Amino acid sequence: MSLKERLIEQITQEGPMSVADYMARCLLDPIDGYYTRHVRLGADGDFLTAPLVSQMFGEMIGVWVAQMWQALGAPGAFRLVEIGGGDGALMSDILRVAARVPGLRDAAHVTLVEPSPALRALQAKAVPEAQFVPSLDRLDDDLPVLVIANELLDCLPARQFVRGDEAWFERCVGVQAGRLAFGLVPVGEDFAPPLSAEPGQVIEISPAQTRLAETLALLLKAATGAALLIDYGRDQPETGDTLQALYRHGKRDPLDAPGENDLTVWADFPAVANAAARAGAAVSPIISQSLFLSRLGIAARHAALAEKNPDQAAKLQRQYDRLMAPDQMGDLFKVLGMAFPVNINLFALEADRADR
Repeated sequence: MSLKERLIEQITQEGPMSVADYMARCLLDPIDGYYTRHVRLGADGDFLTAPLVSQMFGEMIGVWVAQMWQALGAPGAFRLVEIGGGDGALMSDILRVAARVPGLRDAAHVTLVEPSPALRALQAKAVPEAQFVPSLDRLDDDLPVLVIANELLDCLPARQFVRGDEAWFERCVGVQAGRLAFGLVPVGEDFAPPLSAEPGQVIEISPAQTRLAETLALLLKAATGAALLIDYGRDQPETGDTLQALYRHGKRDPLDAPGENDLTVWADFPAVANAAARAGAAVSPIISQSLFLSRLGIAARHAALAEKNPDQAAKLQRQYDRLMAPDQMGDLFKVLGMAFPVNINLFALEADRADR
């Protein structure tokens, strides 16, 4: 029985499920979930992440790791953690930079958090020295930590709520005429929306995203260190339905093929930042990917690569533009840092505030 058939059977018996629960089943169902069986990365897959666009991206994250390690006092041992590391390309690029910083590579205990068996296999080949753990709470030592999460938040499920003329409703997945269909379920009077909305507008709330922020903040407080979150999403509270299904770089109906498409929502960076701050971590401003990479020196790295590889200049320029251009990844993707102790300078914190 396919995942779609099993979902229809479950909903018929138990009633509609939230968009968040539907996302979770589609992505992580142990038998037919997208990340369990069908995940496809790269130009020939369903989506292309920044580390697969260019080595320059991972190298700049490596520069950030070096800066944070030095800000922590260059400890002789620390955990370098990546959550949801794709095919391992990002960590490989980070480690190549780390090897050029005296003491950094030897100090790094590389740890990967990855729920997908297929992606764990790819990461093990790309980073053979890595240790795998099932979750952040399995880091059971007192080493300082530096955590990277690129395009993780968008995979964490969100609930959707729709403003009616006089009340709020939750958008859920039900069954109509034997097919999956979206519908509205009334919510209780105690529902407190995080922002105002006009009738017909959608707000998204992701408990999973805020839980991750709280978990990271508590980890940093316990071990000291910093975390970096990069994703496409909003930098201020706003309404909007951002749920999408991706297949071969195109969009599909999210209900058409459960488990066969990647389902995502925008990262809610304001909610993530607020949750981390409430849990006691220092939180950076939310800045664009282009500003973040510029601060780390990507323009100089691009120029050096083009000079060394003149026959690849046009390709390198396309890659650079993909990462940096406002109409590509440059402005759509945002960056948030968090740290403990609070005096760690997360990517020129004061300068970022001045720019805003």
